[in-house]
Amino acid sequence: MSVTTQQPAQGPAPQRSAGARAGDLLARVFGGGSATVFALLIVVFVAIFIVNPSFAEPPSLMAFLKQAAPLMILAIGQYFVIVSGEFDLSVGSLVGAQVVIAAALIDGEDGRTVPVILLMIGFGILVGLVNGLITTLLKVQSFITTLGMMLVLYGAIRLWTGGAPTGALSEAFRQPGRGGIDMSVVRQLPWALMILIGIALIAVAVMRSSYGRTLIATGDNERAAGFSGVRVWRVRTLAFVVSSVLATLAAILIGGYAGVTAQVGQGLEFTAITAVVLGGVALGGGRGSVVAAMAGALTLEALFVLFNQLSMPSTIRPAVQGAIIIAAVAYAARERARPRHHQEVPTQPQPNHV
Repeated sequence: MSVTTQQPAQGPAPQRSAGARAGDLLARVFGGGSATVFALLIVVFVAIFIVNPSFAEPPSLMAFLKQAAPLMILAIGQYFVIVSGEFDLSVGSLVGAQVVIAAALIDGEDGRTVPVILLMIGFGILVGLVNGLITTLLKVQSFITTLGMMLVLYGAIRLWTGGAPTGALSEAFRQPGRGGIDMSVVRQLPWALMILIGIALIAVAVMRSSYGRTLIATGDNERAAGFSGVRVWRVRTLAFVVSSVLATLAAILIGGYAGVTAQVGQGLEFTAITAVVLGGVALGGGRGSVVAAMAGALTLEALFVLFNQLSMPSTIRPAVQGAIIIAAVAYAARERARPRHHQEVPTQPQPNHV
């Protein structure tokens, strides 16, 4: 006995709409692939070298990496939170608070540097725990939780200092942000770059561990992760702690590089989010690479340098960041609306021959 099934004739492929093509473009830019951000990074650097050939010299590149290191560290911390399906809007205010606290407590005394740094790290852990536990145990959306923390830190520091930071950072505190090892070719190998490399290696190792896989699984499908035995609240709370601790380390570098000002840390939370989504990390969580997130931060910093080289107004920075975030959110919404499985059903039953 043989069975033959008549197959339906294949028609021409349907024309794709403009909306679908635009969605595919967003997918290529923000869909989690790292190739795009590295290609963009190369294009931006080539443009900078054309406009200012001296930027390609090793000392200039080292100075650029020293300046970019704090943002790349912030992007690593923000990556841990975003890939778990949450947000952390408090990192900018935390950076500002940590620098102001350090200046007030150290007040130029080198002997106070180490105890104050340890106090800063403890304060960062506390902020991360508060953000994480309120978000996970009290079920408050992380956007609201960290926005509230951002305002609390901003207001508390302004109330404490009266709007004008007091004290001074010690020379020992400023060394990691502006110092380095003197060398012949590059002139100086910055401590900030070496700290960044160490943090990056640890972050890559963590994401390759069981915790990293659990973190991505939680961001991809919180309910399925819970059913499989994952303590979602613990995984996400630890991600918030990592973000706050790395924001503290970024504050140490920023304080050493730029000093103490009333505007320190302002807007860094949105810059870090922009860097992460530029690196292809999905805003809904569950997809993205920590290396690509760092590349996104480096690309964004290089883009700002290019704007300066072209004498463009500084107001273009928030406009570019806003455009990147809107495009990433639009792509994330499109992905959530797309059905996971699509089955083609024939419009007419086909006869079987027995």
